[in-house]
Amino acid sequence: MSSRDTFLPRRTAQRPDLPPPPRLPPSLAGNPSLPYAAIGTELADLRLQIPGVQGSVLGGVDGLRITHDVPDGLDPDDLAAMAAATFGLGRQVSLRLGQGEFCQSTVRNQGGYFAVYAVGPQALLSVVGQDTINVARLHMYAPPVAARLANLLAQP
Repeated sequence: MSSRDTFLPRRTAQRPDLPPPPRLPPSLAGNPSLPYAAIGTELADLRLQIPGVQGSVLGGVDGLRITHDVPDGLDPDDLAAMAAATFGLGRQVSLRLGQGEFCQSTVRNQGGYFAVYAVGPQALLSVVGQDTINVARLHMYAPPVAARLANLLAQP
């Protein structure tokens, strides 16, 4: 068994109780590179604009990866699944406290950060950062990125 096999299990089918993850809008189906190129640019810019960002993943709330900008050594599928788990906990906290919809969650570890941002109702942006990252700058820069990603996913 390789070290990769010890990570989170992979799902191969959509759970029937969850909404489907975002898909390419039909009007853009003829040119699938258009929205994905813009999404890729947003993810790359996030890494380039904020020192300490190691990478980011755009995934569905079901934990399945849509696309990513992470280096080797980080598994984008695991990050998407962890983002969905973080979202589930954050959503429960939001509901219990009556504070509205989930917006973001940040986990600080000994060696860095893992932040999750809502991208509309069906997607999540997760960001992995080193311990040296300026978290305030990340929290200022990432929400507008998440909003632009939501607009790209929602194009008719």
